[in-house]
Amino acid sequence: MPVNTCAMSADLLLGLVAFAFASSITPGPNNLMILASGANFGVARSVPHALGISIGFAAMIVLVGLGLAQVFEAVPWARTALAVGSVVYLLWLAWRIANAPPPGRAEAEGRPFTFLQAAAFQWVNPKAWTMALTAVTLYTAGGAWAVVPVAAVFSLVNLPSISCWLLLGVQMRRWLTSAARLRAFNWTMAGLLVLSLWPTVAPLLR
Repeated sequence: MPVNTCAMSADLLLGLVAFAFASSITPGPNNLMILASGANFGVARSVPHALGISIGFAAMIVLVGLGLAQVFEAVPWARTALAVGSVVYLLWLAWRIANAPPPGRAEAEGRPFTFLQAAAFQWVNPKAWTMALTAVTLYTAGGAWAVVPVAAVFSLVNLPSISCWLLLGVQMRRWLTSAARLRAFNWTMAGLLVLSLWPTVAPLLR
């Protein structure tokens, strides 16, 4: 049942919060990358990355709700172009994660995502597009600005969710002191990131 105005019933709000939590806490490119960032760079250097995800995704919901999604309906090839670009970019990021230096060297030499990079990443993140389009479709109607409370809820729920993955990555640093463990961790993260692309790649192959 869509939202008629910017106001939202308690039941609908609860459903939105549940959807935001379930989609934010489950594995995806954002969570896998913030996990790897926590393991390689620690909390302080990964905070801009986390904030960029949360605020950038909220902005994405607003822009999609204000009509950006209609671009794909008017220009069908744009969705395909975005999907191909997303896959190529994420494969490159997977390669970077797989070849990340040890935590000590990463802190000194590496560069975690900045706020703007993390915010911009949402636009090539297939899971973020799915979440945004679903949220706009199910929880907004009766005025373009009804997307604002939906975006606000997602931002409030998303940040704690991805922070759990960040803290998990930080805790894993104690087991990443050997080269073999670090290599196994980084290649595992890279492999999972590649696997997360399957829902995007499968339609392209068909």
